[in-house]
Amino acid sequence: MPVAQEELKTLLTHSKIQDRNIPILLLANKMDIRGSLTAIQCSKAMDVDLLAKDRPYHICSTNALTGDGLEEAVQWLSAISLPQSTMSGSSVDCGDAKARGVTIPQSVNYHFTRQCNYHCGFCFHTAKTSFVLPIDEAKHGLDLLRDAGMEKINFSGGEPFVHKKGEFLGELVHYCKNTLQLPSVTIVSNGSLITEEWFRKYGESLDILAISCDSFDESTNSDIGRQQGSKNHLVSLTRVRQWCRDYKVAFKVNTVVNTYNWKEDMSQEILQLDPVRWKVFQCLLIEGENVGPEARRNAESFVITDEQFKSFLDINDNVPQLVPESNTAMRDSYLILDEYMRFLDCTQGRKDPSKSILDVGVNEAIKFSGFDETMYKKRGGHYVWSKADMKLEW
Repeated sequence: MPVAQEELKTLLTHSKIQDRNIPILLLANKMDIRGSLTAIQCSKAMDVDLLAKDRPYHICSTNALTGDGLEEAVQWLSAISLPQSTMSGSSVDCGDAKARGVTIPQSVNYHFTRQCNYHCGFCFHTAKTSFVLPIDEAKHGLDLLRDAGMEKINFSGGEPFVHKKGEFLGELVHYCKNTLQLPSVTIVSNGSLITEEWFRKYGESLDILAISCDSFDESTNSDIGRQQGSKNHLVSLTRVRQWCRDYKVAFKVNTVVNTYNWKEDMSQEILQLDPVRWKVFQCLLIEGENVGPEARRNAESFVITDEQFKSFLDINDNVPQLVPESNTAMRDSYLILDEYMRFLDCTQGRKDPSKSILDVGVNEAIKFSGFDETMYKKRGGHYVWSKADMKLEW
């Protein structure tokens, strides 16, 4: 490892490279060998954060014997290096759009409802309204996004399975995959309201289902507010994990690190669940949502320091699927649509809405999204996100 670190340092300080913002792709190979370091551990051992400085970099766990991890590596390199017209399957001329200074909405998060059956104390998209667009208007908005270059849609909330017991969501999932033929259709949910019948009807059209899990201690989940009445969140999590296997949906876990869980070792349980990704977020404050006089929450008691976030990552760094996102990486690197299909600009620490894409179109509305495309690429926002491209053993 010291030799690899020294070679990387020598390369990055070369006179022809040191002043250029060249992306760095690292392959943490031989992951098939027992006791091998994870990608996160390799990155820490080589001190890549320090050596890379402001350059975008990505480290992939790979196995040269089977080819595992190589597709993800190549896709990241393509996303960070090439014009989007070389990657997109949509009808939009992305190269021409980029030349005109238009942001391409490659990956969009649509929070179509703010309603939720949980009461997480740090929630940064709270139930300020019960409004949900009529489904035909929602589909029209999705048409506009696809035509503007969208390849991945993520449905979130609130809790997306609250509205019409998941049928509204299911119809949108089916529409995006089968009518719009998007490469990736994903959902983020707390998992408590999902039924096996929903998987039977719509699972084939869903690429990835992410379930939020902040702790494997039910008392901690209770303190956070990630529960509803007597429902056991961990029972729901385990049940949904099995349904993802049964109905061939890629499974992902999202965790928000906060004052209640930053010391917790979740690694063994995560390894048993074996998600395709474990996205780990640092608790984030958003004015008007979870802090300030107009907020429905006060999440200040949940906020952790950067050092505490790093401590959680260190404790759990033996999980190869771990993908960390600090507040800096998270705040401006997502394209977020609210329930009115307005882009939300979080650059000022609050959610400032654009006009709706239904009223002014995608290209006009996205100008007011505050989207940081460089950070999106740097955090690995484009990855292998279609289950058809994943080498999964169901």
